[in-house]
Order: sequence, then structure tokens, then C-alpha cells
Amino acid sequence: MPLPLYLLAMAVFAMGTSEFMLAGLLPDIASDLGVTVGTAGGLTSAFAIGMVVGAPLVAALSRTWPRRAGLLGFTAVFAAAHAVGAVTTSFPVLFVTRVVAALANAGFLGFALTAAATLVPPDKKGRALAVLLSGTTVATIIGVPGGSVLGTVLGWRATFWAVAVLCLPAVLGILKGFPSRSVLDLPEATGGPALRAELAQLARVRLLLVMLLGALVNAATFGSFTYLAPVVTDTAGLGELWVPVVLVLFGAGSSVGVTVAGRLSDRRPCQVVAVAGPLLVVGWPALAVLADQPVALCLLGFVLGALSFALGSTLITRVLYEAAGAPTMAGSYATAALNVGAAVGPLIAATTLGTAAGNLGPLWTSGLLAAMTLVIAFSSRALRMALVGPGGRS
Repeated sequence: MPLPLYLLAMAVFAMGTSEFMLAGLLPDIASDLGVTVGTAGGLTSAFAIGMVVGAPLVAALSRTWPRRAGLLGFTAVFAAAHAVGAVTTSFPVLFVTRVVAALANAGFLGFALTAAATLVPPDKKGRALAVLLSGTTVATIIGVPGGSVLGTVLGWRATFWAVAVLCLPAVLGILKGFPSRSVLDLPEATGGPALRAELAQLARVRLLLVMLLGALVNAATFGSFTYLAPVVTDTAGLGELWVPVVLVLFGAGSSVGVTVAGRLSDRRPCQVVAVAGPLLVVGWPALAVLADQPVALCLLGFVLGALSFALGSTLITRVLYEAAGAPTMAGSYATAALNVGAAVGPLIAATTLGTAAGNLGPLWTSGLLAAMTLVIAFSSRALRMALVGPGGRS
């Protein structure tokens, strides 16, 4: 894989840390700013909503921008939003900073996903995406648990400052990795289809269905991941420092899942769905039943992280294949699909926290969302076709 992919993954690491870090910080943020944990969980949805809205909007507005300048600009805005979030005492202001950071992340990731697909041969999109998403999985292994420890020791604001600082090496990586006349500095819309033609791709049933599946899987993942901290400390009865341990295990599993899927999603996506889908349908409820057992909690955290990211990254790879007719917008479609799920999942899961299910409600919800994914995937002929081509085989 080309070196520029790994440099882009450095920036994805910083942004992924921010996107996922609230899973270990929600109780402290809620206490400090005088809101409930469920309300604080809305910060995760705020970030995701900003990504959903920002991905296609920013991609449309910036499709003729020099890519290098765009990546640098979005990274700078992302860092500034975290600096403001670190000093505010107002929950609404913190909410707004999460939306702004998400817009910047959306712009960056839309460029990066498209760049990843153009830097490799057409039949290697899945592997390129796996390299790019490795920044996210490393964030779940190192960045998010590290942020949780930092938040426990120094307070949640220190974690926001740390994310802002993490953006600096990402900027240096972009500057050094992409000379001013690099391929990323060329507007990808030059000589390509018009914006209207690219947007028309969204009328394709297969593309919309694959995006729906990606959204459902991510909803299941984020619905539970956002509220893992109370499960660890209350249901399992473990200390606060065990929260980052469970997050590390989930992140390690996600890394394994993305790596394996990177080898399979180009050629055998249907098999990934057929294996990971049913296991997630069983796995999330199993975690709900066994969450009071620390060993089972840790083991299932790893396994569910692997399965969720293997299935999710495979479906997002299929979005890129199905959106091949939209070369400058495909990355934004994939980003939007991911973050529709990330926005909706925590909101749905939050409604179960006040029920008899309590902290386990999100886990049951994730099981239902995974079941919906599987039913839709294998009841639609159009989806079955999308999962075997282009680029794939059954």
C-alpha cells in the first residue's frame, strides 16, 4: 500500500479518538455540566449528525478545491473546535463544538476515502480502506482508552486538549507526505462527471440499500459502545479504570476485524455478511445476559468489536464500489452512511436506559438492529447482487 495512505491514517487516528472518546467520559461530562448521562450521550449523536450533514455538503462545496489544502484546513478547524470545547462551561456550546468538529471531520474523511480509492488499483479498494480505517481502530485501542485514563486522572477537559494536540503531527504528516503538486492537490472533479450526475447516483437502489445496511450496523455498534462505561462500572461492578481496559479490548477486536475484512471485502463480501451478521445477532444479547461477569464482558467486548468492524468496513467498501459513478462524492456517501448509524444508534439506545433493562438496554437494542440488518441483507435481490459485484463474488 502507498505511504500516503498511512499518513492519512495518522489524521484519521486523531479524529477517531475524538469520535469514540466520549464512551469513557460521559459520566464526568454529565456531572460537570449538570446534565444527565442520557443527555450527555447526545454529544455522540451531535458529532454523528454533523458528519451526516457535513459529508455530502462539504464534498459538494469543495469538490474543486486542492485536496492538500482542504485536508489541512479541515484538520485546523477540527483542532480549534476541541480547544473551545476544552474550556467551555456550557453544555450547548460543547454541543456546537461537537457539530463543528464533525463537519471538519466529514470534509477530511470524504477527501481521504476518495483518495484512498484512487491511490490503489480498482480491485484493491477494500485493502486501501482497511489501511485508512486502521487509524480508527488504533484510536479505539490506544486513543480512546488513553483518553479515558487521562479523563479519570485529570478530568475530561484534558482529553479534549490532548485531541487538539494530536492534530499537530497529522498536519505535519500531510505537509511532508503530500508535496504541493501531489495527486491529492489536483481537484478530482476536473474532467469528471458533473455534480448533478454524481448526485443522481443516489437514485440507484443498490447503492441506497448498501448504505442502509452500513448505517444499521454502525447504529448497533455505537448504540452499545457509547454506553459501555456504565455497564463496566455498574453492571459488572468494576472500577473506573476498567473502562479503558474494556475499550482497549473492543478496539483490539475492531483492528482484527478491519484487517480480516480488508482481505475479504473486495472479493468475498457476501461471506463476511453471512458469518459476521448472525454472530452479531447472537453476540449483543449474549453480552447483555453475561455483562455482570467480568471475564465474559472482556471476551465478548473483543469479539463484538471484531465482528462489528469487519461487517461495517465491508459494507462501506461496497458503498465505494456501488458509487463508482460519483468519483468525488463517493467518500461522502460512505461517510454519511456510517454516521447516520452513529447518530441514530445512541439516540435509540438512550431511550432504553430508563426502562427495566437499564444499562443493558443498549445491548439488547444492538441485537435487534443487527437482526434487522441480516433480514434486509438476505431478503433483497438487489442487495445480494451488490454483495457479489462489482469486485466481489459469492
